[in-house]
Amino acid sequence: MNLPDPPPGLGLGLGRGVLHQARAAGLISVERLVPDPVVARFVEYYWLVRWDLDGHAPYEQKVLAHPNVHLVFEAPRPRVYGVDRSLFVRRLEGAGHVLGVRFRPGAFRPVAGHPVGELADRSVPAAEYFGSGADRLNAELLDGEPDAALADAFLRAGLPAPDPVAVEVAAVVDRITGTPDLCRVDDLAAELGLTVRRLQRLFAEYVGASPKWVLRRARLHEAAERARAGGELDLAALAAELGYSDQAHLTRDFTAAVGVSPARYATAC
Repeated sequence: MNLPDPPPGLGLGLGRGVLHQARAAGLISVERLVPDPVVARFVEYYWLVRWDLDGHAPYEQKVLAHPNVHLVFEAPRPRVYGVDRSLFVRRLEGAGHVLGVRFRPGAFRPVAGHPVGELADRSVPAAEYFGSGADRLNAELLDGEPDAALADAFLRAGLPAPDPVAVEVAAVVDRITGTPDLCRVDDLAAELGLTVRRLQRLFAEYVGASPKWVLRRARLHEAAERARAGGELDLAALAAELGYSDQAHLTRDFTAAVGVSPARYATAC
């Protein structure tokens, strides 16, 4: 399950990108844990999701994913999830927990040894990248109380040398996600002193989604947060603030991604 950015300091909270949070808050909990400094060169944080739905119907959590690759320790086997460019849906039932590793944008490229775009909209067994030790750690993490120190030790032993290009790409993604009104790829490329084609190739190689997708997703995250905040939602003003041509453009984009209009989503939150 892909999960969103935490506020500074990590800690608790469902966070940006998790949809219908008021409903989810009574069913699941999310904790974000800080990796050790060596691992943190590659990993933004660990996320621990717990749920207890015994006596309740299964629950489907919907998430507008971020431009990150995740390693997830879950039943029956751990998996690596590429960037999900559609609406991610995870079905939960019974009781359980999973521990996830959220890699920094671009940081999985030196781990993978191939363009991260090959993982887009896919998940593969973690053993393909981390060997059989991932399966052994999976059993340990799921059988007992999840311990981020175990994940630290496992990753420290197998991470490659940092890739300076990955660090630069992560900074570009941070620039996009921190500036939701930045909406044109050519403006971003000009700001970086790159051609649009070069920027597209970097994102295919290191991020697993196009710069256009990352720009669009940042705006949708912001729109979802504004809708969730409550109060009167001025869609025309929000559309202008986020760089949409008009309110109808924002509504079409949001509805295509989330499945309902911004106005309807606001009332459902």
